[in-house]
Amino acid sequence: MRTRSGARGTVAVALAAVLALGVGGCEVSLDEPEAPPSSAGNVGEQLAELTVAKAGSMRGYSRERFPHWRDTGTNCDVRDSVLKRDGEDIRLSGCNVVAGHWESVYDGRTFTDPSDVDVDHMVPLANAWRSGANEWDDAKRGDFANDLTRPQLIAVSATSNRAKGDQDPSQWKPANRSYWCKYAESWVTVKHHWRLTVTSAEKAALSDMLEGCTWANKP
Repeated sequence: MRTRSGARGTVAVALAAVLALGVGGCEVSLDEPEAPPSSAGNVGEQLAELTVAKAGSMRGYSRERFPHWRDTGTNCDVRDSVLKRDGEDIRLSGCNVVAGHWESVYDGRTFTDPSDVDVDHMVPLANAWRSGANEWDDAKRGDFANDLTRPQLIAVSATSNRAKGDQDPSQWKPANRSYWCKYAESWVTVKHHWRLTVTSAEKAALSDMLEGCTWANKP
């Protein structure tokens, strides 16, 4: 009579044989890597998926329609969070950023005084208004204006931020050309997530900026 331990041994041998041969006699490898993730989310495909439309009206726009900066702690807000994230050697008073070291990727300038640094909205609020945000309620516009998840907020020099204004990449690009790939990628990522439109000139400029970026995987 077959013992219980002998039965278990037989099952184990059979299982090993199945794993070695695979279902239907096909070889399988337990060490075979998983298939790479789909590239459906790459920036080139995201750019292709953006809706092209004429810029909308500025009627009814004001920055107050995009409530910011939200509180992120006692006497601390989203601006402090960005300054802390994007800087080095940060000094705090409570949770307020009072000193540090920042390099503006738009123009390569460096700063140690946070008052000389602006937190830029990658896709400016007025541009968002003209490309679909005018149809949102103020709560959603607030989510957009305080978005710390997407690359929508970045600490840069005040002069570069003000030179940019509400212009899109067909009208303004960072003086630092080495940042163009990242700038275009970030712009596309934000517009794609928030389902904002682009003008034909804006889309062409983004495509040109991504042209030399081998990682962009343009379709």
